[in-house]
Amino acid sequence: MVLDVAVCNARVPATCFAATSGGSKATARGASRALGYNPSLMDQAFLERLRGDLASLRDQGLYKSERVLAGPQGALVHAGDRDVINLCANNYLGLANHPAVRAAAARAPEELGYGMASVRFICGTQQIHKTLEARLARYLGSEDVILYSSCFDANGGLFETLLDERDAVISDALNHASIIDGIRLCKAQRYRYANSDMAELEQCLKQAQGARTRLIATDGVFSMDGFIAELREICDLAERYDALVMVDDSHATGFMGPTGRGTPEHCGVAQRVDIITSTLGKALGGGSGGFVAARREVIEWLRQRSRPYLFSNSIPPVVAAASLAVLDLLEHTPQLRAQLFDHTRFFRAGLAAAGFDLKPGEHPIIPVMLGDASLAARMADALLARGVYVIGFSYPVVPKGQARIRTQMSAALTREQLGQALEAFATVGRELGVLR
Repeated sequence: MVLDVAVCNARVPATCFAATSGGSKATARGASRALGYNPSLMDQAFLERLRGDLASLRDQGLYKSERVLAGPQGALVHAGDRDVINLCANNYLGLANHPAVRAAAARAPEELGYGMASVRFICGTQQIHKTLEARLARYLGSEDVILYSSCFDANGGLFETLLDERDAVISDALNHASIIDGIRLCKAQRYRYANSDMAELEQCLKQAQGARTRLIATDGVFSMDGFIAELREICDLAERYDALVMVDDSHATGFMGPTGRGTPEHCGVAQRVDIITSTLGKALGGGSGGFVAARREVIEWLRQRSRPYLFSNSIPPVVAAASLAVLDLLEHTPQLRAQLFDHTRFFRAGLAAAGFDLKPGEHPIIPVMLGDASLAARMADALLARGVYVIGFSYPVVPKGQARIRTQMSAALTREQLGQALEAFATVGRELGVLR
């Protein structure tokens, strides 16, 4: 049987495959797809491979299940059939369900509609988008800001837009996956230094001295460990070797530093960091959306050439409105930051006193190190049974052999809830042999 070429071209503009009774399965699949059929021969070997890989994940205790919440994000969440203490959200300031944020979000659709149905440069920009960009720029002390659908998109569209094969990018080994993927998309020379190893960073800068532009890329806070980047030392090296500094501050914007401006403020280098990327999806209300803050020329070029910006819908007006309400709260409720760090000190001290192995630090991320992936999953399940919602983290989210329970503090929590969580940790730790 030979397929009609006109039919094929109508369905598959690029290539038409002819199938004969003696043709291969691949040829038959191509013909089937060309006619718009559901390919019954669909790659059974491929599907079987995936089934085997999934079964292997389950056997190793590495399979990631999603727990469904019945209700809003908060200090307590309804998981399963009851309310449990939530210790694993990025809801640092407790604003994800704040009344003022909800009220701003509720008003926005009445005034501005639900969605933009377009990208920014066509007909997807409202005044509220420009207002939010200006407010974020003022908050961070930057000349300008550009909004993205997420910080992942912000990082994905940053490096390839600003750098080419004449340039070099130097990245911390523990940087977020979005930075890694963004760097993969660009043609710049690539260097990597061990986490916070300033001697190795300097060596990379020396090796890259022939590049036109050198950009050091780092997380402000390394999210699996709660470690804060050595930004002062990084900026010193950048100035010595005429390099730029880019910081992804997703786990710091809104609460790190004396006024919550993030790790650059916390480390005393707010005017020495060239590019900041961050998110609206953590401390700033917990919704969606990300942004880049930088000099005006950088932002203008991103608007012209950054693919995730040019080819993704604008953030919905409801997100922009809620984010503006969050910025109002940040400026008028400094007690939220104080509460957050009071909780952090209390809970870290309680876990340490119980005998858990903790990553050192001062950030509200407090990892409880367990090593074994299966143990981390069992411990998370046992804690949920005792009313504490946490998640076990294992490879590939963290290196093999470094499985953990990553706890995160929130200003929405109470001291009583933290005390109950500490009791549950100690009980489960003894039951599972984590504690002696």
